Amino acid sequence: MTTATEINQLFPRPLWQWFEQICAIPHPSGHESVLSAFIQNWAKEHHLPVIVDHVGNLIIRKPATPGMEDRKIVVIQAHLDMVPQKNADKVHDFVTDPIDPWIDGDWVKASGTTLGSDNGIGMASALAILGSDEIKHGPLEVLLTVDEEAGMTGAFGLQAGMLNAEILINTDSEQEGEIYMGCAGGVDAEMTVPIQWQPANQQHLTMTLSMSGLKGGHSGVNIHLGRGNANKLIARFLAGHATELQLALNEFNGGSLRNAIPREAHCTFTIPADQVDLLKQRVAQYQGMLQAELSATEPALKLTLTDAPAATQTMVSHTQKQLINVLNTCPNGVIRMSDAIVGVTESSLNVGVVTTKADSVSVLCLIRSLIDSGRENIESTLQSLSDLASASIAFSGCYPGWKPDTSSPVMAIVKATYESIYHKEPEIMVIHAGLECGLFKKHYPHLDMVSIGPTIRFPHGPDEMVNITTVGQYWTLLLAVLERIPAKA
Repeated sequence: MTTATEINQLFPRPLWQWFEQICAIPHPSGHESVLSAFIQNWAKEHHLPVIVDHVGNLIIRKPATPGMEDRKIVVIQAHLDMVPQKNADKVHDFVTDPIDPWIDGDWVKASGTTLGSDNGIGMASALAILGSDEIKHGPLEVLLTVDEEAGMTGAFGLQAGMLNAEILINTDSEQEGEIYMGCAGGVDAEMTVPIQWQPANQQHLTMTLSMSGLKGGHSGVNIHLGRGNANKLIARFLAGHATELQLALNEFNGGSLRNAIPREAHCTFTIPADQVDLLKQRVAQYQGMLQAELSATEPALKLTLTDAPAATQTMVSHTQKQLINVLNTCPNGVIRMSDAIVGVTESSLNVGVVTTKADSVSVLCLIRSLIDSGRENIESTLQSLSDLASASIAFSGCYPGWKPDTSSPVMAIVKATYESIYHKEPEIMVIHAGLECGLFKKHYPHLDMVSIGPTIRFPHGPDEMVNITTVGQYWTLLLAVLERIPAKA
């Protein structure tokens, strides 16, 4: 393992030095204020005008390199927050503890947590450019948005008149050699299943069944990989065996973020003592079946049975059955592949977070689609499922996709620049994830946009890693593009 202090020696050093600083300041979604204050103070020390808007977005401006004052204004955009995910055995408080990055060959990883390279590398690149006296560029703006991962609050809140730029370079893409010109839109869906309770049978044992060891990952970028969803896998077991084993549920909880594929879930229940041996047999059989089904995608999956403190209440049978049916039948994963763009997911659903409350169980899902009709189709499916289960459903936080513009001038510049540097054609792509670009179009309809970035693997999970070589390639491309921005019309 290489120590974190060596990360700031990587190429390009200004970017990696900033990334190391970003890792040292906790900044999960909703808790970006300390990092924001640090950046504001740094900007003021370097005599760079900085604005904080009404939702907390930062806008920092830098004059053009002498001789390039006539170029079109460019805004480099990243988000301040990161996804807080960790392994179950990792002791870490994302609000107070720094990220611990380390080098593994050609990759930078974190120790048991998300790394925050999504979108910390993009943020670091923007700040490194602001701090340089050597990089050539026209007039620059840097936009750092808040709360992108949890609800795109910053992008929703950005008002007209805040930006002067004609071109926006989004830095939130995650594959070197690919240039993004569009993305999926999305909406949150929360089903609420009402629960009635009864006193627990004190003659029965109380046990917990836990699912762990899954890879998880980004619910858009990784959704097509067929990874296991811990909520769905626990529900599948209950659907098959709860009645047979006379299980009475006390709780079901799983996942932690609507936009991360759940890696862990558990349910607690009571069971007659004479059914425990059969329970252990069924769990072993189910684990073996899953290991065979998911051998390529989830080699470390694990089901664990443990004793639990005696439950005081359990779900009334018919409400328990409704809950299990909702979780077992709820669609999950890829719903449809795109007809227009080969190999790209059109529509998907992630059953992200299941939470047992006082009188209900909440099932929080994230719907994504490249087209409105695809999103509306999934919304209709979930509405029907809720109606059948006597549950309620609420849709919120709907954000638009970013419609591809094949005639984009900045796209042509980035493509030609990439070809001139690397002597190969980049792939022009649409990403099945929620970039903020679609929201920016509301108040800035004429903004010409493109998205680029280094190669990041397994974002939104503790296996997240960023490829060192591609960070250098991304940096080289970004600087060359800035130098090629044309003059204003």
